[in-house]
Amino acid sequence: MTQHRIGIDLGGTKIEIAAMSREGALIGRHRVATPPSYDEAIHRLVGLVHAIDQQVGATPSVGVGIPGAISPATGLVKNASSNCLNGHPFDRDLAAALGRPVRVENDANCFTLSEAADGAAAGAPVVFGVIMGTGCGGGIVVHGRVVEGRHRITGEWGHNPLPWPDIAELPGPRCWCGQFNCLETLISGTGLARDCDGPEARDATTIPARAAAGEARAQAALDRHTERLARGLAQIINFLDPDAIVLGGGLSNMAHLYDQVPPLLKRHVFSDVCTTPILRAKHGDSSGVRGAAWLWPLD
Repeated sequence: MTQHRIGIDLGGTKIEIAAMSREGALIGRHRVATPPSYDEAIHRLVGLVHAIDQQVGATPSVGVGIPGAISPATGLVKNASSNCLNGHPFDRDLAAALGRPVRVENDANCFTLSEAADGAAAGAPVVFGVIMGTGCGGGIVVHGRVVEGRHRITGEWGHNPLPWPDIAELPGPRCWCGQFNCLETLISGTGLARDCDGPEARDATTIPARAAAGEARAQAALDRHTERLARGLAQIINFLDPDAIVLGGGLSNMAHLYDQVPPLLKRHVFSDVCTTPILRAKHGDSSGVRGAAWLWPLD
């Protein structure tokens, strides 16, 4: 009987790996820098998995979350912010190098699966998970299962336009995907930083403290961000009507979102009431690796 599962969160700058016990405890957790090349990344992952194998005395199942998806048309990675993964059969290459099957899923889907399984939204039938960091991703879990969709892009709300825009918000910033006014360009950490401090800004971490200290520009940026996030989530509620929405990523640590976003939803939700809970992730930055482990059931 398998007692452990291995989860890997393969990000653009770091790799996190851990074994998860039957009880949900993380064992042998390690973080290392992500190598710059594809071959180096495969080699690094194999070494990390073998080290965990030795620690738990078994060869557990391996699940991996990546900042992209495996194309159902080509079997190759697409849309990955870690550019070295794009165009490669990552799941097949890693499985061959390890000599065992692996399951690969989008990192936002892994985050949502973790929080739906035993996190902030445990027990909720339909969960929408949001990651707001450098970019903006999303995932949907229904009755404990990730919804991938025909093209494996389910939950990619960051590349939909800001709903109900004011004239002053049009045409909006150009996104790396080629479109204009994508939510990602406005409600990600990068988007918040640019809105507050100009087009070259990237870091939003100091903005809440600056606003608390009385800086009007920082407070105005936070107010715009909160209102835009509410519009984006209202659109999700209108077509998915989830039982819970869980926020993750660096911006999910901004405490004001959980008080200020829910009242703003009502203006745009097509219902006489809106009681959808907006929840902070229980497992924080461990949700990715936990969700990757959850891709495999225990025997």
